[in-house]
This record gives sequence, structure tokens and C-alpha cells, in this order.
Amino acid sequence: MTAPGSRVIVIAGGGTAGHVMPALAVAHALVRRGHQPGDIRFVGSRRGLEARLVPEAGFAVTLLPGRGIERRPSWAALSAAAGVAVATTEAVALLGRQRPAAVLSVGGYAAAPCALAALVLRIPLVVAEANAVPGATNRVAARWARASATAFPGTGLPRAVVTGTPVREAVLGVSRAPECRAAARRRLGLPDGRRVVAVTGGSLGARRVNEAVLDLASRWAGRSDVAIHHAVGRRDWPALAGRVPAAEGRALSYRAVEYEEDVPALLSAADVWVGRAGGTTLAELTDVGVPSVLVPLPMAPHDHQAVGARRLEAAGGCVVVPDAECTGERLAAELTRLLDDEVALARMGAAAAGAGHRDASDRIAALVEDAAGRRDGRR
Repeated sequence: MTAPGSRVIVIAGGGTAGHVMPALAVAHALVRRGHQPGDIRFVGSRRGLEARLVPEAGFAVTLLPGRGIERRPSWAALSAAAGVAVATTEAVALLGRQRPAAVLSVGGYAAAPCALAALVLRIPLVVAEANAVPGATNRVAARWARASATAFPGTGLPRAVVTGTPVREAVLGVSRAPECRAAARRRLGLPDGRRVVAVTGGSLGARRVNEAVLDLASRWAGRSDVAIHHAVGRRDWPALAGRVPAAEGRALSYRAVEYEEDVPALLSAADVWVGRAGGTTLAELTDVGVPSVLVPLPMAPHDHQAVGARRLEAAGGCVVVPDAECTGERLAAELTRLLDDEVALARMGAAAAGAGHRDASDRIAALVEDAAGRRDGRR
């Protein structure tokens, strides 16, 4: 049983920024609600981004060994299964020592061992699912969870509460007011008086999107009314950096960067966003109210990016272009249609904002407190 008076909250999972950033947003919400940072403890994977991002945010993290399960029978799958067994044993020992008031599973590799440990030790569990189609870990863990915080309705998880996906406080502070957008453009080095197309495929990159945007820049070389800010991604940068079109003789303002650190500024500056449709991206676009052309990753588990993007499109908040159809020609057509119609663009931004959940981190923090038996969020 949970130790009487325990104040510790464990947040388990990670691997990618799409898992880690929402988890950190919930941790910060718990601090705002009166929890001490030292009472919030992360459990992640040695291979995941949480190893760096969580300590940088000021929270403690324990890193478990191993990696995700391989879906195909192989020696690697057997090795991964053995790693899960070892990690689960370590998770049981860890939670047994800490006796947290509750465990929050955000999905990803390390979430599974901690969810199993919570079941064994009878510690209240909450799962948070950022995608339109739940991942394998949360689908299993939700069976014994006190609540399932979901980004979308209709996920099929038991005891589901639609909370939205938490985003960073810096994103929630983004303003689309004209003076703020002008300041953001100056900060990013974008020229005045042009429509801004922001492109990003995430921290690693999206090859199909990147190739299409390079073609788009060539097609739009004569446009003096547009600026393209293109975050290529660290994986694709070495291959594509040498192909960036030269500025000489080009009316178009085109800038390629390896990685964009100041995403909040880009969300403020952009007239239209082009990129993948991960859960965190959808949450940021809708919480700020940015019109977008989304190209879902075709190999995303259970096609969750396409499901989430289509739901936003049905609400009027974006245009979806299938990966196989993402070419410079198609992007030029979609973007021209939007940029030439200010009313349609404003309508799309408003529809995107209407689909957002700006209080998602507090909603999930409240579910965790409720599971821990602390309903008012105070000590």
C-alpha cells in the first residue's frame, strides 16, 4: 500500500520529446499547485531525452536500463524482453523504497516497468496519452489506472478524461497580437512586410517534407512577398545543407537552420506552419491558434499522426497532405490558396485555437492529485 502521508509523485516514461515535454509541463503544474520540486521524481530510460532534459529542468530522474520491445521475433526481441524484466525488477525496488503517493505514466519505454511496479505495490496510477491512438504501454497500463488523461475523445482507454496534451509554459505565453508577432520576426531575423511560412519536421527532421520545401523554394524564387523559415532537423541537415538555394538573384526570403531553439517565437511569427503531426505539435498549434499544413508520418504507430491531423482538419484547423503526396508543387498550391485568402487563414487559426486545451497540464495534475487522495492540491 502507499505509505501514509507520502508526498512523492513519480512521473514515468519518456524517450522522445513528445513524451518528455508534456511530462515536464505536468511537473511544473504540480509545483505551481504547491508540490515541492524534490517530491516530483522522474523515471526514464538511459537512451531517452529525459536523461538530459529532466535534470536541466531541475527535477531528479532515475534511468532504467534496456530498450523497447521488438515486434518481430528475433534475438534482439529476446534481449529487449530480458531488459524489460530487469527494468521492472529495478522499478519495483525503486517504488518500494520511495512509496510514492501516485505514479503518472506518460508512455514510452520506462513507463511499462513503472506501471507494472505500481500494480504490484498497489500504488495509484494515472496514464497520460498524447496521441489520438494510444501507445502499447498506455493501452495495457490503463486497465488498472485510476484515470486515463487523453488528448482526444474516443481513444478507447478506460476511465478516460479528455484533458488535452500539456505544452511548455513558454508556448502558452505566445501571443499572436501584431506587435508581438513583429517582435518575434525580428528575433528570428525575418524581414518585415512578408507572409511567413514556418517549416519544421521535429528535432531530427522529416526527409519528405524537407525535400518538398527545397523544391518549393525553387518554385517560389521570384516571390518577394513570402519568407520561409525552414528548420531542417539534425538528422537531415548534413545531407541537405549543401543544397540550400543561394540567396543571389532570388526575391524569396528563404532561411534554413539545422534546428530551431526558439519554437515559441516561430509559433508567433508564422502565418502558416508546415510539418509533421505529432501529439505535441498538434497541441502547440492549437493552444496558440496557428493555421497549418500537416504531413502525418506514415509509419507512426497505429497511424496516430494521421488520425489526430484528420480530426483537426475536420474542425477546420489545418489542411492535411498525405506523405506520399507531399511535393513542392502540392505545397505551393496549398500554401498559395491559404496565403491569398486572409479571411480563410484567420478562420483556420480560430478553428485551431478552438481545438486547444490550454489548461491540460493542470487538468492532468489534478487527476494525479485525485488518485493520490489529495483533491485540493494543497499540503
